[in-house]
Amino acid sequence: MATFNQPLGGNEMPRFGGPGTMMRLPAHDDAAGLDVAFIGVPMDIATSNRPGTRLGPRQIRDESRMLRPYNMATRAAPFDSLQVGDIGDVPINTFHLPKTVEIIERYYDEVLKHACVPLTLGGDHLITLPILRAMAKKHGPVGLIHIDAHADVNEHMFGEPLAHGTPFRRAQEEGLLAHGKVVQIGLRGTGYAAEDFDWCRQQGFRVVPAEECWYRSLAPMMAEVRAQMGDTPVYISFDIDGLDPSVAPGTGTVEMGGLTSTQGLEIVRGAMGLNIVGGDLVEVSPPYDPSGNTALMGATLLYEMLCVLPGVLRRG
Repeated sequence: MATFNQPLGGNEMPRFGGPGTMMRLPAHDDAAGLDVAFIGVPMDIATSNRPGTRLGPRQIRDESRMLRPYNMATRAAPFDSLQVGDIGDVPINTFHLPKTVEIIERYYDEVLKHACVPLTLGGDHLITLPILRAMAKKHGPVGLIHIDAHADVNEHMFGEPLAHGTPFRRAQEEGLLAHGKVVQIGLRGTGYAAEDFDWCRQQGFRVVPAEECWYRSLAPMMAEVRAQMGDTPVYISFDIDGLDPSVAPGTGTVEMGGLTSTQGLEIVRGAMGLNIVGGDLVEVSPPYDPSGNTALMGATLLYEMLCVLPGVLRRG
């Protein structure tokens, strides 16, 4: 019978002790032998407002000590069927953004050689671009479920093509995204032009502004998303500022009127049954998160991504 890694339980070691890994899982040097790897990308050199996301992976891991192995709502039991571990952080070059993007892409190339699904702790949102480049080499263009206050499709920022507001413009230009398989949820706030989100629609993206999510369950919408994606390989990118700052204040570019925490859960749980090949949770900035609640939201959403991966058994 296969033996799978298990999170260190709260009755074996107090939750304020033990290893500083995601969910206090065993640490691994690389992705060899793993079905799923938690990976940190401690980077904030592409941010445009408040910094601090370089500290996000460490804080998400710390707050993940509250998570237990079984999902009581969905009955998912990921640690009964998948070999999961934490392989540490990508060794970025914190003084050179283009080199860092190359480092991240090469790192994920190696992870994907092991048929391992990466779940990434960010880091600012530019990290998704090099991950998608690696994904496209492995899977071809992927579907994208993108939760965010911002579309992140700027043509440039201060004349630079690489910033946390540009990754999905670059991804679309480079052919990394499957046609008709991109959904952006939670977009809102102010813009530089009334047409700021129209570029996305012109590319065939489904745009779901936050206002369309107010006062409603998102489960019916996610049923439509599942039908839209079909069996296409899908990547989930969750910017924590997609949630309202009342529940996730610890981020660099907050916008009022965002998704509730339960809507965030509905989106990720609604991806059950899709061919999920990876995911990330980005833009947690611990200096603006004194309670740790934003990091805990991030850790929980990453756990929920684990629970919707192909191969996760349901109990009962």
